[in-house]
Amino acid sequence: MLMEKGKGGLIEVRCPCCEATLQIDPELKAVISHEEHQKPRSIEDIGAAVQKLKGEEARRSEVFQKSFEDHKSHHKVLERKFDELLKQAKANPDAPPPRKPFDYE
Repeated sequence: MLMEKGKGGLIEVRCPCCEATLQIDPELKAVISHEEHQKPRSIEDIGAAVQKLKGEEARRSEVFQKSFEDHKSHHKVLERKFDELLKQAKANPDAPPPRKPFDYE
């Protein structure tokens, strides 16, 4: 928050959130003037923005396809883990069962 004595005894305050400038009269305890922070334009060239969006679309599509393939093979991974644990249980039937998460409390 930036405070400066401005013209006519007004205090100028800069908002830390939105960076707006407020001019406050300390005698009246009221905001006299408010000026919003001017943000610079984020898109200078519309053609460059379109190209950027097309590149992002291809990247999103690629990430979706990878996620989809991982999801399809997830069932096989779980089945393989189950088979391996079942094989270990049959090989060593006297071993105690694994502890459950709530057993650690």
